[in-house]
Order: sequence, then C-alpha cells, then structure tokens
Amino acid sequence: MERSLAVGNVTRVQEFVLLGLSTRPEVRDVLFAVFLTLYLLTLLENSLIVLLVCRHSELHKPMYFFLGNLSCLEMCYVSVTTPSLLAGLRTGPCRVPFTACMTQLFFFISLICTECTLLASMAYDRYVAICRPLHYPLLMRPQVCLGLAVTSWLGGLLVSVAKTTCIASLSYCGPNVLNQFFCDVSPLLNLSCTHVALTELVDFISAIIIFCGTLLVALASYSAIGVSVLHMPSAAAQRKAFSTCASHLVVVGVFYSAALFIYCRPSRIRSMDLNKVLSVIYTVATPVCNPVIYCLRNREVHVALRRTLHWS
Repeated sequence: MERSLAVGNVTRVQEFVLLGLSTRPEVRDVLFAVFLTLYLLTLLENSLIVLLVCRHSELHKPMYFFLGNLSCLEMCYVSVTTPSLLAGLRTGPCRVPFTACMTQLFFFISLICTECTLLASMAYDRYVAICRPLHYPLLMRPQVCLGLAVTSWLGGLLVSVAKTTCIASLSYCGPNVLNQFFCDVSPLLNLSCTHVALTELVDFISAIIIFCGTLLVALASYSAIGVSVLHMPSAAAQRKAFSTCASHLVVVGVFYSAALFIYCRPSRIRSMDLNKVLSVIYTVATPVCNPVIYCLRNREVHVALRRTLHWS
C-alpha cells in the first residue's frame, strides 16, 4: 500500500534513453559502418529471395513459400531493431518517447513470435517431404500452407498485443535508461517500479506456448526425420535427405538458443552486455545469414537467379 502511494506521487517516465550497443566513441564509427552494411545486405538478400519465389513457377513449392514468408519477416525484423542500433552508434545514447518505445516493442514481439511459428512450419514441411513423401501433395497443399502462414502472422500479433499491453500498463518512475539498443522486454521489466507478477505470468505462458511449443514441434519433426534417414537403403539417399534439412536445423539451433536464454526468465537477467550480444545474434546476424544458408546455396534458386540475371 505504501509503495503504491509512493508510486502515485512520482512523475511517470515519458521517454527512455537507449544506451546502444557501445558507448565508446572510438568504436562506434566502425560498428556503424559494419551494421549499416549488414542491414543493407539483409534487405538486398531477402528482397532477392522474395523476387525469385514470386517470379519463377518452379519455386512455387511449399518450402519456397515458407522461405518467402521468412524473407519478408526478416526484412521487417531488421527494420524494427537496426535503425535504433544505427542511431545509437551514430549519435550515442538516444532518447525514445514512451509511445515509440512501446510501438517498437509491439512489432518486435510480433515478429519474433511469427518467426518461431514459421520455423516450426518449415520443420513440419521437411518432415512430411522426407517421412511421408507419398502424402506430401495432400498434406502440404496450397490451402494448408496458406493456413500455416496466416496462423503464424496472426498468432504473433495476438501474443504481442497481450504482452505489450501488460508491459505498457506498468508504471515507470525512473531511472529511464535502457542498457540495450532497442526497447526489449527484459530491460523494461527491470525498470518498472510496480509489481510485475501479472506481466511475468503472461510472458511465461507465451514463452511456453510460442517458444517451447514451436521448438518441440521442430525437435519432434527432426527426430522423426533422423530415424527415417537412418533407415534409408543407400548413403546417397541419406546425404540428399540430410542436405535438405541441415541448413534449417542450424538456423533453428542458433535462433532458439539465443532467444530462449533471454526470454525464459526475462526479469532475472543480470548480464546486460551478454543480453546485447545475444540480441545482435538473432536480430542482425541471423537475418543476414538465413538467405545464404537456406536459398543461395540451393540449386533450384541458383537456376532461377541465373535466369533472372539473363533476362535483365
């Protein structure tokens, strides 16, 4: 009761200060050039993937449909977090209005939840292709693929509405400094001057449903794929099956390792420098690497790319 009265007499925070990735001026210029290059490269790579998937009929397959969705998501993803990272590197710690911070948080949560569901859908697609090839045209028909994609995007939006509403309803009385390069869940919860039990409960439930649920789907799919591959009669067939899944498995491992470490217990993280490093992995490094890992080493994509360059 006393704490509630005290909070009521304190002015609510109207803006937050993002410290950014580094506060050392001699490092910021180099990092700015590096991350600007990575940002532009990410947009170029993913735009190219979307163009190829839309333009070439031979890529109108479930796997490439999901890759196209993932590329669209990656472009939105980096455009939510990277501009504030670049602004911090260019000018130093920057001030962000409360509403703008919550807006960035909303889109960030929505996109990260959508990515989890898309990755699980892609794992299921590979499971059906390898373990149930005769049923693949039926189980992964266009209506099913569209339903999985729409569910991924809408599910991310619904989870984000719940989480962002809870976080925005908390009282922030000061300090208002976020040791991060964008408005993230963990730093915001640490700054709240009111009880965060309900918000932590919502965050925990969403982590179980979205992060852990989709991770279990991916693990179950790849476990079944592993068993199926081991029972294939020839080594050539095993290599071919494994090559279609290895890249996705690597990305799933990197993405979930970093995300789950941060978001399983967001209010308990003490090493914010480690938090920022892991955030860079899945907000900058993963989006720039995904097109290379998934598509640009794929033979069908290579053929489509050569045809596109020849036409131009």
